Amino acid sequence: MCFKRIPYRLIGVAAVAMLTAACGEKRPPMAQKTPEVGVVTLKQAAVPVTAELTGRTSAFLDAQVRARVDGIVLRREFTEGGMVKAGQRLYKIDPAPYIAQLNNAKAAHAKAQANLVSTTAQAERYKILVAANAVSRQDYDNAVAAQGQAAADVAQAKAAIDTAQINLGYTDVTSPVTGQAGISQVTPGAYVQAAQATLMVSVQQLDPMYVDLTQSSLDGLKLRRQIQEGRLSTSGPDAAKVTLILEDGRVYPEQGKLQFSDVTVDPSTGSVTVRAMFDNKDRVLLPGMFVRASIRQGVNPNALVVPVQGVSHDQKGTATALVVDKDNKVALRPLVTSGTYGQSWVIDSGLNPGDRVVVEGIDKIRPGMEVKAVPAHLPAAASGVAAAGAASGAAGA
Repeated sequence: MCFKRIPYRLIGVAAVAMLTAACGEKRPPMAQKTPEVGVVTLKQAAVPVTAELTGRTSAFLDAQVRARVDGIVLRREFTEGGMVKAGQRLYKIDPAPYIAQLNNAKAAHAKAQANLVSTTAQAERYKILVAANAVSRQDYDNAVAAQGQAAADVAQAKAAIDTAQINLGYTDVTSPVTGQAGISQVTPGAYVQAAQATLMVSVQQLDPMYVDLTQSSLDGLKLRRQIQEGRLSTSGPDAAKVTLILEDGRVYPEQGKLQFSDVTVDPSTGSVTVRAMFDNKDRVLLPGMFVRASIRQGVNPNALVVPVQGVSHDQKGTATALVVDKDNKVALRPLVTSGTYGQSWVIDSGLNPGDRVVVEGIDKIRPGMEVKAVPAHLPAAASGVAAAGAASGAAGA
């Protein structure tokens, strides 16, 4: 007999085929596992209502010192950028012309007084003579009229003296307020004019400091409506406080106080001015600085908040969230938000207390799927109401 050698590779393939045939039935596929997602159960909580506004700082007092008489500036008597007190002399204008005017007014006053003495005496004599019919009644009336005119001349001369003294006093240019002097706009030897109201220097009081912010009239309208409906409370020690953010991103250490909101809407911008006041002992704030401010306008005692990772936005920009219903199925909810608080979105509508919102495992589910909801594990950085919501979600789940 003749035997052919069979390659080992073919023997291995045949063995595998026989083993497969011996197994009989095919192995059934594994059942798909229900996806597990982390949820938080919503509850109402008190959340501060804040408004983020921009604006600029302005001095508490800003006095522009201007010339009130014409003349040559003889000297400057303050240090630019230094502190000056109210009533302190800043400049000296040449007083010589005003001293001469004052002396002239005094001379005119003396002349008028002398004339008054003469006319008064004549009127007294004519009074006796007219009674004896020694002079006519017309002469007596003329004497009385002359006396009255002389008295008016005296009063006019006295007013001229007062005017001359006032003008002479204006040659001492003083600071109207206590504050910090700016850059001098004139130098000794400069000619200043009262008619042109020549600006000489500005003196500003920088402690406290005003911050003028702009708020849209629509936001102001929403705020007033929420207060009227009882959704917001503006009473209490924490109401209407202002936090300031400087140009370099740092938070100003002093808390501001809301002073007032303007009652007139700017027709060109559709906004109103909101003024706050801040202590500025260290002179950190300077007039004209651009700042951002967070105004705590009240408290919403029944707010719903969702961690930021539980809210997404569609192509139209609408906020949405995935919710697990009572049948453990996923549903998509469109939301209306009113801003953020800490690490959470504040929800105006679209969700209700007790809803289970998916915050973990969102990428592996879609609406309509059945899921297994477990308590979410929020990061330790979650603060305020967001952390409280996570805790309640763990309890509710």
